[in-house]
Amino acid sequence: MKISRILLLVGAVFELLLAVPFLGGAFVIGTGYSALGFMFVYHLVTLIFAARERVAFYGPILGMVTAALAWIPILGWILHLVSGIALLFNALSGQQRDVRGNEQRRFY
Repeated sequence: MKISRILLLVGAVFELLLAVPFLGGAFVIGTGYSALGFMFVYHLVTLIFAARERVAFYGPILGMVTAALAWIPILGWILHLVSGIALLFNALSGQQRDVRGNEQRRFY
């Protein structure tokens, strides 16, 4: 399994845990909103790995937007839920972007 897929699955679990009403909000407020900063950096790292491994990366981008806007109470809950689902679909989808065309892949 690719590292990006593992990071996407773990990110989906994190986002879905933060989407639990009241508990996710209490955790974010209890950490002084630093959980949102951690999630932003986590999604950025996931985005880098996904782009490097040529995996679709709509999940990490949505996660970064969520981390930036999740301080707004109701919107944060909705965004965490949508991001968690998007990351889960992103991780479980088997599609790869073919940026090289028909050229044979080389493994070094």
